[in-house]
Amino acid sequence: MIEDQIPQEIQNSAEKISKPKWTSWIAAGGCVVLLCAAVFVGTLIFAGPQFVQQFFPNHVKVAEELRRDATQINAMGNPNAPVHIIEYGDFQCPYCLKFWSQTEPQLIEEYINADKVYFEYRSYAILGPESVWAAEGAYCAGDQGKFWEYHDTLFTNWTGENVGDFTKDKLVTYAKALRLNTGEFEKCLSEEKHKGTVEQDAAEAEASGVHATPTFFINGVKVEGSQPFSILKDLIEQALNENLGTQHG
Repeated sequence: MIEDQIPQEIQNSAEKISKPKWTSWIAAGGCVVLLCAAVFVGTLIFAGPQFVQQFFPNHVKVAEELRRDATQINAMGNPNAPVHIIEYGDFQCPYCLKFWSQTEPQLIEEYINADKVYFEYRSYAILGPESVWAAEGAYCAGDQGKFWEYHDTLFTNWTGENVGDFTKDKLVTYAKALRLNTGEFEKCLSEEKHKGTVEQDAAEAEASGVHATPTFFINGVKVEGSQPFSILKDLIEQALNENLGTQHG
């Protein structure tokens, strides 16, 4: 063949000339990618969290579902139960969070689901605007039958007081995570549908002598602070036996 008659050195030179320099292009492209990445990360660092949120969606922690056998918007249990407990709470209050995480699950299992206690949550939003918005958001979720799921989600995503956990945008994000009708929820929140509800809760709290959160009323007897389950159990048993005192705290 004619190709066999071409000296090997000439064939090698021809191959070098005809081959595209693809390795050089890959190397150059890699440098460009690294440069762009460095610029992007640097921008995120110096531009601040508000700029970062445009690129990374808010992370929502989904609360572990507590089994509540019967619920009525912001109440749970049998309305005809012999013991009625009212909690006045603030979703930004760390002691309310402590009660929710450490005491409420036992209270639900042993007394509320057993038809011995009817439990009602009322807002006492005293720690700032985010407290008010969170309370209104919970009542808006209640309009769609998910007050308690929203209540649990708020506490699950709490990281501090007035740090942006309960801005109106975040509240809508939580509603989406719970698969609420987002349009209805946003309208409820933006039109402040439950502003009057939250104000009424606060007025009733103050009229009842509430000064801090959480504060409980067990068959009308005031109990202040995030009490451990053992204390509440004793008070509930006294109420069931109709020998509860006049005030604890």
